[in-house]
Amino acid sequence: MRIGLVTKEWPPHIYGGAGVHALQLTQALRESITVDVHCFGQERADATGYPLPENFTGLNPALQAFVTDIEIAQKLGEVDLVHSHTWYANLAGHFAALLHGIPHVITAHSLEPDRPWKAEQLGGGYRLSSWAEKTAYEAADAIIAVSNGMKIDILKAYPSLDPAKIHTILNGVDTQKYSPRTDQDVLDRIGVTGRYALFVGRITRQKGLAHLLRAWSSVNPDIGLVIAAGSPDEPAIGAEISALIAQLQSERKNVWWQQSMLPQPELNALLSSADLFICPSVYEPLGIVNLEAMACQTAVLASRVGGIPEVVADGITGELVDYNGDGPAFEKALAQRIQSLMSDPEKLTAYGAAGRARAVEEFGWPAIADQTRELYLSIISNYKK
Repeated sequence: MRIGLVTKEWPPHIYGGAGVHALQLTQALRESITVDVHCFGQERADATGYPLPENFTGLNPALQAFVTDIEIAQKLGEVDLVHSHTWYANLAGHFAALLHGIPHVITAHSLEPDRPWKAEQLGGGYRLSSWAEKTAYEAADAIIAVSNGMKIDILKAYPSLDPAKIHTILNGVDTQKYSPRTDQDVLDRIGVTGRYALFVGRITRQKGLAHLLRAWSSVNPDIGLVIAAGSPDEPAIGAEISALIAQLQSERKNVWWQQSMLPQPELNALLSSADLFICPSVYEPLGIVNLEAMACQTAVLASRVGGIPEVVADGITGELVDYNGDGPAFEKALAQRIQSLMSDPEKLTAYGAAGRARAVEEFGWPAIADQTRELYLSIISNYKK
C-alpha cells in the first residue's frame, strides 16, 4: 500500500496543529506502509516540495494554493490513495482522485464555514477556499474527524454528506518528545521568573488570545504570563494583539512575549515549567497543543468548545470555561478561573499528573496510525474506479 499524503505544512515550516498532525501521523504510518509526502514550498529530504512559480506570486493566496494543488495532483498517479489535510491541500486530493481514479481521504482539522474571520485574511479568497473545501468534502471517499464534536460540525456545515463516510479518529501526541523536562536556560533567555501561566498558538481570532489578554488585567499581578505567539493571520489581528500585550507590559513586569517559533525541546521546557496552560479558543476541532501540555504534565484551563472536552477532562486533567459568543462574560469567567487555579498549587499538580497519564494511555500515535491504516485498507479494497 502506497499513500500520497498532501499537506501545506511540513518541517521546517510548521505553524499549526494540522501540520503537527500530518508530520506525526506520517512518522507513525511509515513504520508499516509507504507514505509519499507532497507539501507546499521548497523540496525537503523527506517530502516532495512544490514552490510557487514566480509568475503566480501576485495572486490572491487562495488562487496560489490552487496553482500548487494542480501541480501536486499531476504527480499523484502512482499512489493507491491520497490523503489531504486542510483546505489548502483538499483540492489537490480531489483533482488527483478525478485525474488518476484513486480514492481520496480528508482529515478535517477545521471548517471554513466556522471561520468567517478568514475573510479578513483572504478577502474574496475566503469564498474560494470555502468552495474548494465543500467540493472536496462532498466528493471524498472518506472524511476523518479529529473529534466527535468535529463530526457533528462537519454534518452541520455539509448536511448532504453521508454520515457513514465520516470516521472519528482522534488526534495524537508524541508522549516521548513531549514529557516533563525542565530547562532553566530557556526561561532565562526569555526572561521568565516566578510562577507563570502559558499561552501557545498562532495569532488568529480562532485562538481567543485577545480574550485572554483582556481577562489578564483582572488577574493578580503576582502571576506571570508567557505568550508564545506569532504569525498573525492578517495585520488587524496582529496590531490588536500587539497593543493589548504592550498595555499589559506597561502595567506589569511579568508578561513575556515570545514571538518566534520555539524549537520543540524549548517549547517542551516552557510547557513543563508552567503552572497552568491556557487555551481560550473560540473554535477548536480538537486542540493538539492541549495534548502537548498534558503530556508535559501541566494542568490545562480551556474553553468548552469543539473537541476540547474530548481531550481536557473537566475536573480531572484541568478545567473548562463556557464560551457562547459573549466576549466580556467569557473574559470575566477566564480571569476568575485563572485566579482560583493559580491559588491552588496542589490542584494544579494533581491535574498535571492526571493529564500526563491520559495523554499516554489514550492519545498515543501508534494506536491512531493503526486506525488510519485500517481505514485506508477498507477504502482501497472497496474502491471502484
